[in-house]
Amino acid sequence: TTSGVLAHLEAAGVPAAKIGICGFSQGACLATETAIRNPRAYGAVIGYSGGYIGPLGPQRQEAASLAGAQVFLGCSDVDPHIPLERVHQTTTLMRAMGAIVDERIYPGFGHGINHDELNAGRALLAGLSG
Repeated sequence: TTSGVLAHLEAAGVPAAKIGICGFSQGACLATETAIRNPRAYGAVIGYSGGYIGPLGPQRQEAASLAGAQVFLGCSDVDPHIPLERVHQTTTLMRAMGAIVDERIYPGFGHGINHDELNAGRALLAGLSG
């Protein structure tokens, strides 16, 4: 399980600030789900064309903290698979949990990953090695 992998990394002495979770589309949904259900100050949570698929609301905000987690969420305003409102809700929830979220919406882009998103993701991942 994902929480088992995270526990293994922590037992090996890897701090949360050195852990990155990344995904595209359904993988982005799972990446944000993992971060929210297993909150830590992650070095990078990157969601390309996706958003949190779990329940929204105060029970999530009160459950735990993502304080200091670095998050990038990128999506098109017309993505046929990901409702724009869900991306905004994910940003709102993660910020309420203390994450530092860089949300970027790309007009008319569709379902994919663009160079700006890749560069933003690279920048977060580069911070894991420093």
